[in-house]
Amino acid sequence: MDEQRGPGAGPPERWRPGGPSRWWRQGPPGRSRRADGRTASTAGRARWPWPSTVLLTAFVLIGSGFADHAQAGERVALDPLGRVLLLLSGAVLLWRWRHPVAVLWGTVAAVLLYLGAGYPYGPVLLTVAVACFAAVASGRRYAAWAATGALWAGHLLTVHVLYRWLPPSGDDAAPWTEEIVVATWVVALLAVSELARVRREQWARERAERARAERRRADEERLRIARELHDVLAHSISVINVQAGVGLALLDSDPEQARTALTTIKAKSKEALGEVRQVLDTLRAPGAAPRAPAPGLDRLPELAEQAASAGLAVTVEGEPPRLSPGADLAAFRIVQEALTNVVRHSGSREARVHVERRDGRLRLLVDDDGPATGADAGGTGNGLAGMRERAAALGGTIEAGTRPDGGFRVLAVLPIETEEDR
Repeated sequence: MDEQRGPGAGPPERWRPGGPSRWWRQGPPGRSRRADGRTASTAGRARWPWPSTVLLTAFVLIGSGFADHAQAGERVALDPLGRVLLLLSGAVLLWRWRHPVAVLWGTVAAVLLYLGAGYPYGPVLLTVAVACFAAVASGRRYAAWAATGALWAGHLLTVHVLYRWLPPSGDDAAPWTEEIVVATWVVALLAVSELARVRREQWARERAERARAERRRADEERLRIARELHDVLAHSISVINVQAGVGLALLDSDPEQARTALTTIKAKSKEALGEVRQVLDTLRAPGAAPRAPAPGLDRLPELAEQAASAGLAVTVEGEPPRLSPGADLAAFRIVQEALTNVVRHSGSREARVHVERRDGRLRLLVDDDGPATGADAGGTGNGLAGMRERAAALGGTIEAGTRPDGGFRVLAVLPIETEEDR
């Protein structure tokens, strides 16, 4: 607590040659960063979907064979070229997670060639559906919309404009009700893909939130343990330091008094080791019950005795109210750290601790008459910060500063009814 006596987003992304343009990645510039995050997560799980690709390709080939028999005389019979187009539209799906845009446009081109050649309608459209789903899930929404729109426009052009020059010969223009069916299929495909994308993003956000919560809990626990170790060691080592100085000074002139100082050093070091061991046990076995109850304001007389062994006379005024375990521990540590500060930095050998309950709040007042010695007591400078963190965690405040008469005062105001009481 040396300071009590003193005066009052990531690196820019690199452009990747040959990568997809921003328009294909997501569209509006304001959303490109989120799209990049989805792209990174998709690339991390990029894989070769052999089983699903083989099954889908086999289904398309077999199903188109049945469609060929059902539509005999109405459409062109399947020949090697038609089967190659079917095989191509299914096999290209093997790259759908690595190159979703290219695969989507490849399946659309293969399907348009297949339908333009007059081959029978059938499950070949499933290849476009799978490619569209992969593109939307990968964050290429606008590319998926453009490709499915191109499929519908190409089909419209084929059956209403180019049918006179395309097989089968003598074919008439398709009825407009058929186009309504195709448009409905396209809209339904995009809607299902968008729904899956939204659900996938929701899962990703939930996973990220859980990870952040775990990191936050770990940080809070680390800070709690750091405060405990600081408060325990700072107080105990301050007493040991004072008693060691007394023992060295009186070793020759008053051996009995030196023996008393050494006895105090032994007792304080044993107590400090016990408290440090208790803190470290929580690291080895998280959630395990402590071996000893946490200290509270009921131990203020004991704290006063320990300070007296370091040459500081402490007067305790007021009756501590009943507090929750967390608030009781925080209040005790605040008083302990304030008294440690007096031992280290004040020339006064007297301190007063006043405990008062007022307006549903606990007021802890620690005063000494000074003046500051200015001596280096080996402090870390984290004591005041630790007290403020403890008070802030309970919704309280800490005020620390020099009094007009030259002394020093620490005032802590803590709510008596904390979250643990509710």
